[in-house]
Amino acid sequence: MTSRQAIDIFYTFLQGEPVVCATGYISRSAQGAKDRLENFYMIGSMGLASSIALGVALCKPQKKVIALDGDGAVLMNLGTLATIGALKPANFFHLVIDNSGYESTGNQLSHAGRVPLDKIAQSAGYAHVRRAETPEALRKEIAAGLAKKGPVFILAKVSPDSGAPAPRVHAAPEVITENFSKCLR
Repeated sequence: MTSRQAIDIFYTFLQGEPVVCATGYISRSAQGAKDRLENFYMIGSMGLASSIALGVALCKPQKKVIALDGDGAVLMNLGTLATIGALKPANFFHLVIDNSGYESTGNQLSHAGRVPLDKIAQSAGYAHVRRAETPEALRKEIAAGLAKKGPVFILAKVSPDSGAPAPRVHAAPEVITENFSKCLR
């Protein structure tokens, strides 16, 4: 399964949940899978999708809040995993697309091939941690994880996409922020 295929699968499960999308190809692929007002496409700020999603989850405990992240971004901000594990927001769902590389900048290897992010999340205190390496396993784990009390962490092990990337995010940051804020009210 490729990064884009994993993101396409993920979006078949959503029904209005706010999603904070990591910068780069994650946001671009999310927009291509399902452009929606509930998507907060990050432009810059690599590593902060989980921090932003955590803030939203704490402020909106009645909503399931999702961080759609990449392995390189998680590695940049590992401290947030500990904060999420310690605070234990029941409505927090973290999907990490792990291609063991920095796809947006040329597929340089990340350390995710040697550092098990799912084990770090488990050690940090996430309530439900799973790994998926096939489309079928990913569907199963997303369905189960969305039904669980969080924080939930699912690591989707994928291959980098081939061919041209999805188009750049088309909305200006101010518009993305305004639309996302409206969805949270």
